Amino acid sequence: MKPTFVLVHGSWHGAWCWSRTLPILRGAGVDAHAVTLTGVGERAHLLSNDINLTTHINDVLGLIEAEELTDIVLVGHSYGGRVITGVADALLNAGKVKLQHLVYLDAVVPKSGESWSSTHAPEVIAARTQAAKDFGKQHGVDAFPPPDASVFGLTGDDAAWVNRRQTPQPLGVYLDGQSFDEPRLARLARTFINCNSPALATIEVSRERVKSDIAKADKSWQWREMACGHDAMVSHPKELSELLLSCV
Repeated sequence: MKPTFVLVHGSWHGAWCWSRTLPILRGAGVDAHAVTLTGVGERAHLLSNDINLTTHINDVLGLIEAEELTDIVLVGHSYGGRVITGVADALLNAGKVKLQHLVYLDAVVPKSGESWSSTHAPEVIAARTQAAKDFGKQHGVDAFPPPDASVFGLTGDDAAWVNRRQTPQPLGVYLDGQSFDEPRLARLARTFINCNSPALATIEVSRERVKSDIAKADKSWQWREMACGHDAMVSHPKELSELLLSCV
């Protein structure tokens, strides 16, 4: 059976960021869906201090249930790596939906018990938390304002397109911890796509984790490279789609 791709965006983004990739995947004859997580994108009006990682995991689970999807390839970009990890753990717990593959697109690869912030230096955590609190004083919700898209290696029209659409990211998902069954998850086929030109520094911990697993002969991982910046779905949708299709 052909796979069904479920695409999960990273921080400050929404399903809109996959709009150049979805038609290519569907044109190749596979089913593909992109979800917007609560509080960002076209759901920015729902931004609140109650949003945490579980909220976003449930967003993706809700899509899978509503669309009755199976034979799923979960693709998580950046922060979305944390989300697809939680989604995969929940689906494995339920045992009702078949998972084919997890794809971490230049994404966070978490360890059980971690928060997103716990891999960062204390001064970075303090600065980011303060920025979210400062935003909250003005807007009533603690959230990170989006960076300029040049941080993701984008230029010209691509950067302008992303800058127009980015929305603040809720603070709760940065601080929220995550627990899951690591050995069980490691039995799934997994691919890490490394966007290396330029490489985003905040993903380096995850890159090194995957490299370490591969060095230990962990056969569940594939490692792929893309000569582009962090937002591959924006700058290189054709090449990314071909790579995603080759993973399964």
